[in-house]
Amino acid sequence: MEPNAPVTLAVISGGLSQPSSTRLLADRLAEAASAELVRSGREVRLLLHELRPLATPISHHLLSGFPTPALGGALEEVSTADALIAVSPIFSASYSGLFKSFFDLLDPGALAGKPVLIGATGGTARHSLALEHAMRPLFAYQRALVAPTAVFAASEDWGGTGDTRTDSLPARIDRAGGELAALVLTALANPRPAGGPAVTPSALGFH
Repeated sequence: MEPNAPVTLAVISGGLSQPSSTRLLADRLAEAASAELVRSGREVRLLLHELRPLATPISHHLLSGFPTPALGGALEEVSTADALIAVSPIFSASYSGLFKSFFDLLDPGALAGKPVLIGATGGTARHSLALEHAMRPLFAYQRALVAPTAVFAASEDWGGTGDTRTDSLPARIDRAGGELAALVLTALANPRPAGGPAVTPSALGFH
């Protein structure tokens, strides 16, 4: 990456409804991470992709092995971005099938060593554990560098925009955005050699 090149931040929203709380959370996480990167003197280029319009192309690609231009472009941007924010609605205690299908289409190793921030939405806070028992293992399997804080937003969380508690949704979004920015800046300052180990969260003081 060129020293003055913008940081590319891919954002995947797996929401199925319009309007979508999943898209809203993805936007808030992107804003928080971008703001922290800008404060560090970096320009940010956001690459936002909603999966709802890509549902049919994703299905066809799984069957035929050939992506449409729009789907191929989304897969390429996720693969080459400096970092990724991935947000899915939770169904039956896990991420959506559409969300999983999209990431199944990435080339092996496409996310290796890439800083990733995960988030999810659901009707009740009881679904929040899906971030740890489903989404985090998905990206760990792909050898991504997943930020320590994962953000879950239940329906009741959206009314607390003025909430100053450390466990409020705005506070969790800000903390997660800051962690992703720190991972990105460290990765850019210490390029990973081909086949070399990725930076770990513990190396940045995240435990």
